[in-house]
Amino acid sequence: MLTALALILGAALVCGAIARRLGFPSMAGELVAGVLLGPSVLGMVAPQVTGVVVDADGAPTTAISAVGTLAVVLLVGLAATELDGPFLRGNARTIGVVSGVSFVIPLVAGIGIGLVLPAEYLGDGSNTGDATSTTEFAVLLGVAMSVSAIPVIARILGDLHLLQTRLGRLILSAGTLTDLAAWLALAAVSALVTVGLRGWHLPLTLLAMIGSVAVALVARPVIGRVLSRLESGGHDAQSAAVMVIAMVAGAAATEALHLEAVLGALLAGIACGRRPERVVAPLRLVTTAVLAPVFLASAGLHVDLRVLASPGVAGVAVGVITVAVVAKLLGGYLGARLARLSRWESMAVGSGLNARGVVEIIIATTGLSLGVFSEETYMIVVVMAVVTSVMAGPMVAAAARRCRQEAGQSDLVGAESAQHGT
Repeated sequence: MLTALALILGAALVCGAIARRLGFPSMAGELVAGVLLGPSVLGMVAPQVTGVVVDADGAPTTAISAVGTLAVVLLVGLAATELDGPFLRGNARTIGVVSGVSFVIPLVAGIGIGLVLPAEYLGDGSNTGDATSTTEFAVLLGVAMSVSAIPVIARILGDLHLLQTRLGRLILSAGTLTDLAAWLALAAVSALVTVGLRGWHLPLTLLAMIGSVAVALVARPVIGRVLSRLESGGHDAQSAAVMVIAMVAGAAATEALHLEAVLGALLAGIACGRRPERVVAPLRLVTTAVLAPVFLASAGLHVDLRVLASPGVAGVAVGVITVAVVAKLLGGYLGARLARLSRWESMAVGSGLNARGVVEIIIATTGLSLGVFSEETYMIVVVMAVVTSVMAGPMVAAAARRCRQEAGQSDLVGAESAQHGT
C-alpha cells in the first residue's frame, strides 16, 4: 500500500517538474505520470511495476483511490472558500450574466454532441447495473464542457499579476458560480444514474439538493463563528482541521443522499467562507503539492494511448475539443460583452474560463466510475482538460496586454467599467 503511494507520488512530482520546465502546467506532467505507470506504457514492458499501483481489475489500489478522493474533496472545497462575498454582491449583475452565458452555451453544445455521437462512446453502465441512456451521457458531456478550473485559473491570474484586479476577481467569481451550477448538474446526473427517476426518486432527489444548499447556508454563520474564534485565539491549525472536517463531512452527507460527493465539499467550502491566508495556505500547499498529484496520476492510470491511436477516436477527439473550446470562449466573451465589458476584457474572461483542468478530470473520472462514459470518452475529456489548461495562460496574457494598452493603467477595469457592473 505505502509502496504504491510512494511510487505514484514520486512519478507525479518528477513529471510535474519536467512539465513546468517545458512551460506546461504541472497538471499535464502529473497526468503523464499515470499514463507511464498505466497499461499503455509500463503495463506492456514492465507489468510488475504497473501491478504495484493497480489492482487485479486494472483500477488504482485502495490507498491511491482514498488519497485521490480526499484530494478531490479538498480541491473543490478550498476553491469554494475563494468566493469573495462583498465583491460578488457588489458586482452581482456582471458576474451573473458572465457565469450564466459561459455555462449555458458549452452545456448546450456538449449535449448536442452527446446526442449524435455513436453508441460506442457511451458507457455500458456496468457499475450501476443499468444501461446508460443517451440523455444521461449527453448531459454529463455537456457538464464536462461547461466547467472552469478555479485552481488553474487562480494560478494563471497570479502569474500574470491579475489576481487582485477587478478583472481577475470577476473571472474567479464567474468560474466559481459556473462550477457550482456544474456540480449541481453532476449531482442530478449521478442521482439519475444510480437511483433513477422512478416513483418518488425525482422529488426526493430535488429535495435532497435543495436541503443540502439550505443546510450549508444555515451552517455558514455557525461555522464562521467557530473558525473566527479559533483564529483569533491563535489556533490556526485547529481552524484548518475544522475546515477539513466540514468538507469531508459535507461530501459524505451528499454521497449518502445519492448525490455526488463533490457537491457536499463545495457547499462546505462556501459555508466556511474566506479565511485568513495564514490558515488556508498550509492546507492548500499540502493539497496541491501532495494530494492532487496522486489524484491526477491515478486519473492517468485509466488512459490507454492505444485507444487514442485509432483514427476514428482521434478524429472525434479533435472535433469534440474544438467545439468545447469555441463554445467556452464564445460563452465567456458574449457574457462579458452583455455585461458591458470591453472587447479585450471580454476575450480575457473567455480565455480564463476556458481552462478546465482538474475540475473536468474530476467529472471525467465520475463519469467513468458511474459507467456513463466509455474509456474512449474518458480519454477525450481528459485530453480536453489538458489542452484547454495549456491554452488559457498565453491567451489570457495576450488579452491582458491589449487591455493595458487600451486602458493605459494597471487596473484593467477602470471606473467606467465598474459603473456597469454594480
